[in-house]
Amino acid sequence: MSTASAPRRRLSRRQRARVSRGLQYAVLLLAVVIFAVAADWDRIGEAFFDTEVIGELFPQILTTALKNTVIYTVCAFAFGLVLGLVLALMRLSPVLPYRVLATVYIEFFRGVPALLVLIAFGYGIPVALNTEVPGGIVGTITVALGLVAAAYMAETMRAGIQAVPRGQMEAARSLGMSHTRAMVSIVIPQAFRIILPPLTNELILLTKDSSLVYLLGVTLPTRELAKFGRDALNQYVSMTPILIAGLCYLIITVPLGILVRRLEARQAAAR
Repeated sequence: MSTASAPRRRLSRRQRARVSRGLQYAVLLLAVVIFAVAADWDRIGEAFFDTEVIGELFPQILTTALKNTVIYTVCAFAFGLVLGLVLALMRLSPVLPYRVLATVYIEFFRGVPALLVLIAFGYGIPVALNTEVPGGIVGTITVALGLVAAAYMAETMRAGIQAVPRGQMEAARSLGMSHTRAMVSIVIPQAFRIILPPLTNELILLTKDSSLVYLLGVTLPTRELAKFGRDALNQYVSMTPILIAGLCYLIITVPLGILVRRLEARQAAAR
């Protein structure tokens, strides 16, 4: 007498997820092993990690290129922050022309590439108006990148100001403060605590946008990291300068990224 076969047991959802995860790890491990076996490590090391080239890049890449990148970024960020705050207050103003002007500015500079703005201030204005932007290369970069950054920061700050409870303004006014004093002393400081993470993200973006400076035909003393890496690439015919320049960018952006995550975590915990 034949017995009926036992029903096949189905895997639970957790077991299926575990099997799927194991297969993904196995595929990843296999890909790493294949790459490790097939790659020409001597050629890769010579192209990307040439110690002689690295030795010749330092300390100039730090004392010139990295320093200039930081200067361009900080100047553009400071200019954009001040202008962005003015634009944010104009967007919230009860005066219609202020709101219209701020809206037109923000929509224009958020829609135009930063590269085009940099070319306009670096080449267009000197040719069309026969005048230079004050401050030389630093002034041109500060104004061009700062104008674009201000459009984004203005919307961020406007959202931060509106996120402050309305009762804060009402309480300040009940204590006899004027609207302007209450905004400066009470609302804006609280708004900045709210928008600090996105403002830090904007600083990271500006750091990377500073690589567009090479279009202005910078000289050796005014080179930033991207231009320095490109010139060294042509000089040594090696990818090592590009890799080192990228690592120098990470020296700036990685700590800022960690700061953003900590600020966001702190804000989430405070809610």
